Amino acid sequence: MKLRLVLFLIFVLIITALNPKEVMAQETKNVQMESRLATIYKQNIDISYLLYLPKNYESGEKFPLVLFLHGSGERGTDLNLVKKHGLPKLIEQGKDFPFIVVSPQCPLNVRWDTKALISLVDELIEKLNVDEKRIYITGLSMGGNGTWRLISEIPERIAAAIPICGWGDAFEICNARNVSIWAFHGAKDMVVPVAATQQLIDRLKYCSGKAEFTIYDELDHDSWTITYENEKIYEWLLEKTLP
Repeated sequence: MKLRLVLFLIFVLIITALNPKEVMAQETKNVQMESRLATIYKQNIDISYLLYLPKNYESGEKFPLVLFLHGSGERGTDLNLVKKHGLPKLIEQGKDFPFIVVSPQCPLNVRWDTKALISLVDELIEKLNVDEKRIYITGLSMGGNGTWRLISEIPERIAAAIPICGWGDAFEICNARNVSIWAFHGAKDMVVPVAATQQLIDRLKYCSGKAEFTIYDELDHDSWTITYENEKIYEWLLEKTLP
C-alpha cells in the first residue's frame, strides 16, 4: 500500500511540474492539424472535366482557380453538355478569363461528390500554377447545392463562392461564415424556391457570415444566364483572397 502511495505521489509531482501552457499548445496544434487534414482527400478519382487556362498562363505566375459546377441536366459522359451553361458556355463563345477554370462533369443519377471534387482541386494544385489563396467556387441549381456543401466542408480553403439557385444545409452553413459569398436566385423559381437560398443567407447573417444576396424579381429557375454575363461578379471574385 505504501509503495502504491509513493508511486502515485511521484506521478502527481511529474504532472504538476509540466508547463501547462506547453501542454495546451501541443493539444491545440494537434487539433488544428487534424482539422486541416480532414478537409484534404487523397483518393483515386475518375471524373471528366473541361480545363481552361488563361492566355498568359505560360508566364509562370500563379493564377486563381475557379471551380464551376453544372446543374442536373448536364450530367453524363458527354463533356459537351457541360458547355451548355455558365463559364464553359462563355469560354466556348470565345470569352477570355484571367483565371484557371475547371468544369467537371457529374455522373448520371447522382449529385456532386464533394470529396471527389476536393481531390480534383488538390490534383490540379499539384499539376498547375494555382494560387491557393484564391480558389473560388460557383455553380447553378444542383451545382449551387454543391457549392454550398463545399464551402461548408472546406471553408478555410475557399476565398469566395457564387452559388446560384441552389440549396444547402442550414445547420452546417455557419462553418462558412468567413467565406465571401454572393448568392443569386430568381423570385419566381418553382424548381428550387428562393426560400432555399434565403434560409442560408439568414443563417449566415445570424452567425456573422459574409454573404450578399441578389434576388431577380422577374426570373424563374434560370437565374444563371444573367449572372454569368455580369462582369461585376468576376471583378468581385478577384478581389477576394485568403489571409
